[in-house]
Amino acid sequence: MRKVIIAGNWKMHKKRGEAKKLVSEILEGVTKRENVEMVICPPFTSLEEVGKTLEGSFIHLGAQNMFYEKEGAFTGEISPLMLRAVGCKYVIIGHSERRKYFCENNEMINKKFHAALEENLIPILCVGETLEERESGKEKEVVSKQVIEGLKGWEGERIVIAYEPVWAIGTGKTATPEIAEKMHSYIRKILNELAGNISGEISILYGGSVKPENVNQLMKEKDIDGALVGGASLQADSFLKIYNFLA
Repeated sequence: MRKVIIAGNWKMHKKRGEAKKLVSEILEGVTKRENVEMVICPPFTSLEEVGKTLEGSFIHLGAQNMFYEKEGAFTGEISPLMLRAVGCKYVIIGHSERRKYFCENNEMINKKFHAALEENLIPILCVGETLEERESGKEKEVVSKQVIEGLKGWEGERIVIAYEPVWAIGTGKTATPEIAEKMHSYIRKILNELAGNISGEISILYGGSVKPENVNQLMKEKDIDGALVGGASLQADSFLKIYNFLA
């Protein structure tokens, strides 16, 4: 049975004290649900603080990015070993903002993907098309390429996929449940071609302006297994409402 996952991506928000306050509020209000995992992905500067606060809880720590080398002269980068040392279980790989602003291509993302697996981190591989690509009818071509090239060399280890239509991130726009389900189903078809029977065990999350008001309808679709939440994860109340809808 696939796990339902709600992952909060705080992006470049929350200094250490603010991060500790927010995660403490989440801990105070959350109740463990069967077959539902919660993941919190704060910025690098708050990973250790949030990790310590989460110790002993059922909530998992995740990172927003990492480099593919274990160590070396890579100024400004963070290695998978460093993430493991502060307690990370998950790491977001290939987020659309990394692709857009930091020029990450599928080859680099694939290296990060394998580096994460080598250190027993669960990668959340992000894929998705821009508005221009969708309007020109290339959305399946784009997503297929991102999935296939991002997973190149994958041997069936546990992973998570996040479909995030770029046109719906931070815009207030959300793909309708039908649009999201159609792409999720297509991604699962690709996974089936790549991995056979285990494709049905892979959680595919939706990310794109997920809010308490729309998560319930999204989660009714059979191939949507959770959410990668941005802005709504920055307030304990809204994040918990999404978690409770998912449950």
